Amino acid sequence: LQQEQQKMAWQRQAEQELRAQESHALNQEAAFARLGAAKEAAVAPQLAEAAAAERLGEVDPLFIRENQGLGWADLIAKWDAKEEQERLLPVLEALRRETDVPLSVDTQKAAVARHALAGGADIINDISALGEPGLAAAVAEAGCPVVLMHSRGEIRSMQRDVHFDDLLEEVAGELAAAVERAEAAGISRDRILLDPGIGFGKNTRQNLLLLRHLDRLRSLGFPLLVGASRKSFIGAATGAPPQSRLGGSLAAVAWAVHHRAAVVRVHDVEETVQFLRVWSAIDNAEGGGE
Repeated sequence: LQQEQQKMAWQRQAEQELRAQESHALNQEAAFARLGAAKEAAVAPQLAEAAAAERLGEVDPLFIRENQGLGWADLIAKWDAKEEQERLLPVLEALRRETDVPLSVDTQKAAVARHALAGGADIINDISALGEPGLAAAVAEAGCPVVLMHSRGEIRSMQRDVHFDDLLEEVAGELAAAVERAEAAGISRDRILLDPGIGFGKNTRQNLLLLRHLDRLRSLGFPLLVGASRKSFIGAATGAPPQSRLGGSLAAVAWAVHHRAAVVRVHDVEETVQFLRVWSAIDNAEGGGE
């Protein structure tokens, strides 16, 4: 009975998260429509991130997610490659002119990836882990790094009926299968990063367990990218809305870095770099206090 009640509680939590994401999608679509042709408004925040990274002496990639994650699920489904390119490429090209920071583009579409790489992108990040035929070939031809992220199902519905019999082994096995697809297409192993897909087809408990057991995924032998910044599991744990989740995001960063994640993907670049620099300074302090 207790297990059944716990299962029902997790299901209710997943449903609440889905409703919040659907509401966010509507708000984001309205906001994007208001931007219209003002591409500089889209470029400015990412340039600010790049400037912060450069000012702090960092060269970590700047990620461009034209679709803005799960909140854009309905938009992703209805945009074809042509429309995605029309929205993405002006922003990418403007960023490329203004910064030397490595640029990573999120897309599931082979045509978009090819145009993005031609337009100055350095990395392709695919939430479907090379699910679309042709995307692996585009990456292999470019010789660029690729992030293979774990997710299940269609992005519009992946938060419904979330189920794993063995979370860690299934995620690890599906990422290993994605690596096999990549290598079969000619992508070199040293070009591959893996992402556990925090928030993509997982409920709050599952997201926490994946973070807790990152070592299991790291045992696959590839660098890990962890993107937990401002995600809904932080809100579930704290009650904080997305814009007030810096503390929780830093906690997730701390855990990921402690467990040797190679890359952390964040919204608050300057605060995260400062946090990690102080941590590193403490960790490396030596001597007798003289």
